[in-house]
Amino acid sequence: MDTWLELARGPFFLFAITFMILGLARHVILTCWELFRTYYRAGDKIIPYAQVARNTWQWLLPIYKIKERPLYGLTTVTFHISIIVTPILLGGHIALIRRGTGLGWPAIPNVLADILTVVAVLAALALILQRALKSDSRPAGKFKDYVILCLIAVPFASGFLVMHPALNPFPFDATLLIHVMSANLILILIPVTKISHCALAPLSQIVSELAWHWPPDAGSKLAVTLGKENEPV
Repeated sequence: MDTWLELARGPFFLFAITFMILGLARHVILTCWELFRTYYRAGDKIIPYAQVARNTWQWLLPIYKIKERPLYGLTTVTFHISIIVTPILLGGHIALIRRGTGLGWPAIPNVLADILTVVAVLAALALILQRALKSDSRPAGKFKDYVILCLIAVPFASGFLVMHPALNPFPFDATLLIHVMSANLILILIPVTKISHCALAPLSQIVSELAWHWPPDAGSKLAVTLGKENEPV
């Protein structure tokens, strides 16, 4: 078990974090490249950057999501805050990063970390139930979306048990291995699933805006595609 733990916290973690960083960087670079290409080919190069900035801010600001669907929006915002803040600002994680890289930053109190961990698990379960039980959102949810939410809950639930051995009914080493390996799996899944929106969300509104700035010959090419090139305009 000790060997597996060392592998999980060493080479496996290094591979997972490197895969995540390179994968997200690839998404961002390719998206930015396509944005430049679209802008270069656009017939109308007048972009309302102020409006795009406002739309981006409204898209990212949690309060707007809460207004649209209060319960689901509040659950989503709570879920995102807890799964982002807890792993980044947990003292134990920071100590591991500092040991490996020499870098570190202030940690949140352990009590707050415990609260956010429980919130993350409960919010994941709440999102699953809300998506499954609500008729208007059920068709949009795919099986893999539910699987991802369950997988995200695993490292938080196992991490809580690791931090509180008195509440843990399972062997400590096995729980720790599940915690580390499930976290590594999430890191690998981030750039290859819709979780990649964590890096692409700030670009969503400029992508949407530029999508309507077609090249000058777009109309004729569309007519050819539709077989309407000989019809009068």
